Amino acid sequence: MKKLLSILAMLGAALLSTHVVAEENVHLDEAPNRTADLVSLQRGARLFVNYCLNCHSATAMRYSRLRDIGLTDKEIEDNLLFSTDKVGNPMTVAMRAQDAKEWFGVAPPDLSVEARARGADWIYTYLRSFYKDDTRPTGWNNAVFQNVGMPHVLWQLQGVRTPKFEDSTDENGEVQHRIIGFQQVTPGTMSPNDYDEAVADLTSYLVWMAEPAAKERKQIGAWVLLFLGLLSFFAWRLNAAYWKDVK
Repeated sequence: MKKLLSILAMLGAALLSTHVVAEENVHLDEAPNRTADLVSLQRGARLFVNYCLNCHSATAMRYSRLRDIGLTDKEIEDNLLFSTDKVGNPMTVAMRAQDAKEWFGVAPPDLSVEARARGADWIYTYLRSFYKDDTRPTGWNNAVFQNVGMPHVLWQLQGVRTPKFEDSTDENGEVQHRIIGFQQVTPGTMSPNDYDEAVADLTSYLVWMAEPAAKERKQIGAWVLLFLGLLSFFAWRLNAAYWKDVK
């Protein structure tokens, strides 16, 4: 058992170090936190169902949980139920993992807790960093996740962009070819500012979906800490009263 735990620990460290090396030079923009804004979460849920749920599932999330962001069953049924006919069903996709791997090179990950795994800033920057790359099978690449297998599903909203590169020499004398910005080739249906706002809504929804009970958990946690503080105070005074006559 100890040997197995050691192996798992080494594998985890290796994966973590690879992740850090791959992304240590990528600047991540700070994602707006709108998890308390129900209107924003509703817009994000609509974007998620219309654009993400075609390939990515969220099996740990049920449509009925969308009631927590102010949607009624009628609104969910009329606007968000495309892959199932019951509000109580989980958010799954019809596409088989085997087919997805054949088409994209890798099966799209389940997005139930992707925001907790990647972080809001990573998702927010990633969804705003796609660019046209005809050398890729999908025709798209990403500045945050180079050679990504995912196509730019939001390209109609953002439009088509190409990257601006800059060459620099590192401390070892090797030339680094890095992206310093983007050039808009064709406009999207949204302005750049509106697109950033939409991605902020989608990111906030993904963060909320990763832990829908986060707000309640924090509230309960505050009361628990208050209770433990009071309990500690009374225990301290009781202990002092019990031992005051003991010499």
